[in-house]
Amino acid sequence: MTKRTHPSRLAKALLETANDMRRAGIIDQAAHEKTTLRHLGNRADTGAEPLTGDEIRSLRERAHLSQAVFAHYLNLTAGYVSQLERGTKRPTGAALVLLNVIRRKGIDAIR
Repeated sequence: MTKRTHPSRLAKALLETANDMRRAGIIDQAAHEKTTLRHLGNRADTGAEPLTGDEIRSLRERAHLSQAVFAHYLNLTAGYVSQLERGTKRPTGAALVLLNVIRRKGIDAIR
């Protein structure tokens, strides 16, 4: 079985319809992203906005979590969370996506 590198004609039509429905307010951003991810995979724009160290610290403090517990939820080390909060490292990949989920929906979305 060969892996497709581009969406099929049907997938393109579906994505165009999903974009139109999002613009019209028929579906929300979360449903749109889910549809897009399902059909485009990693190439989709996940909406993972970059976060500053202060924003990451604020997310953790609003959740009333220590760095160690916050790191556990993100599957990171406490040292890495510390580096993120100090701004010496920038989150990428799954950590960035999870942090954006926490920003939008709160810590309970990943517990």
